[in-house]
Amino acid sequence: MREIEAEILSRAPENDIGPSLERIRAVMQLAGDPQHAFPTVHLTGTNGKTSTSRMIDTILRELGVTTGRFTSPHLHDLRERIALSGKPIPREKLIAAYEEVRPLVDLVDGRSLESGGRRLNFFETLVAVAYAAFADAPVDAAVVEVGLGGTWDATNVADARVSVITPIDLDHTHLLGDDIASITQEKSGIIKPDGITVSALQADEAAEILRERAEQVGARILVEGTDFGVLTRDVALGGQLVSLRGLAGDYPDLFLPLHGAHQAQNLAVAVAAVEAFVGGGEQPLEHEVLLAACAAMASPGRLEVVRRSPTVVVDAAHNPHGARALVSALDEAFTFTRLVGLLSIVADKDAVGILEILEPVLSEVVVTRNSSHRALDPARLGRLAVEVFGAHRVTVVPNLPDALEQAVTLAEADGLGGGVLATGSVITAGEVRLLLGHDET
Repeated sequence: MREIEAEILSRAPENDIGPSLERIRAVMQLAGDPQHAFPTVHLTGTNGKTSTSRMIDTILRELGVTTGRFTSPHLHDLRERIALSGKPIPREKLIAAYEEVRPLVDLVDGRSLESGGRRLNFFETLVAVAYAAFADAPVDAAVVEVGLGGTWDATNVADARVSVITPIDLDHTHLLGDDIASITQEKSGIIKPDGITVSALQADEAAEILRERAEQVGARILVEGTDFGVLTRDVALGGQLVSLRGLAGDYPDLFLPLHGAHQAQNLAVAVAAVEAFVGGGEQPLEHEVLLAACAAMASPGRLEVVRRSPTVVVDAAHNPHGARALVSALDEAFTFTRLVGLLSIVADKDAVGILEILEPVLSEVVVTRNSSHRALDPARLGRLAVEVFGAHRVTVVPNLPDALEQAVTLAEADGLGGGVLATGSVITAGEVRLLLGHDET
């Protein structure tokens, strides 16, 4: 298993992309097109993809459907990205799937290099492994999250029965475009002919582009706020009580053990996606089934409490849109007398935008570095933080374990009521989770 991980990770990283599906399509054709062996729910968007994917997966499993789920990135273990029946793929099944596709990947790599092209990157290779594993399992349905964008994402070799678009905002602008319209055009590429598209509430310009794409390819599009949505939402102990209007019926009083209005909206999108998938949006889900599914939902690394006394919360927010959702949920779900931020942000993200959104809710920040080679240098991030917070509210501790200890010490300074928020990237959330003994997802 370690050798396989090393081989996959030795390839170009997932954000090193070439705008082409030629390589992954060639591998899939040589493998017998395993991605067509099962119906797919395909998700894109800027934020909420993984949470919504997990929700869809949970509801389908509660309905008795055998599922495969592909998400990214992972918090701790590469196997988290490829889930079978809600659990990370067993090592032996991952090894078998990799051994199945490796000679095909090598063949396509060779052909591509001979013609002046490139090898499959890390993400393309993992997509090939995932689709092979799902076909081998076999699964009744796959829930597949794009890695980046949509049109040219390697997952897009599947023909999804249902396409899901979570909220679109600015992120990966150096790769997808520097405005909402450009990013939406790229993400709209997962909308397939004769399929059903379920869209979260979007900015007007994004909504119009999605409608135009659906009309062009002959897809039906269903939109939050018009065709489905959240009716009511009340904060509850350990989560929230949500009532939804689905495509085919209303679903009152669902207890969701996750915090924040954004998670209630993710749930509304997930329910609509499942309604569209199993009954074309014409058949309501059994309320008892949905109650059970909601109670079982989890989203590791998303506003997750990983320690008490003081409380340590981890969140994977890594762009301003995610940071705004985080701040709103924090204000609603927690009452800290003193909240210390523990921050490490990847260098190509809008660090200043994230810092400015977090500033009103953080008493002070401890700036550090996670293990990613793409992480912003702590000294540089510290200087940016000083501009936003002032020097008296910023501490730079380059080593993450030491930084966590410092943040906990600062949170405890006023006695009871203090907390730590570790955020800035998925990697930061995952590594703090691991340091505090949470190694499962």
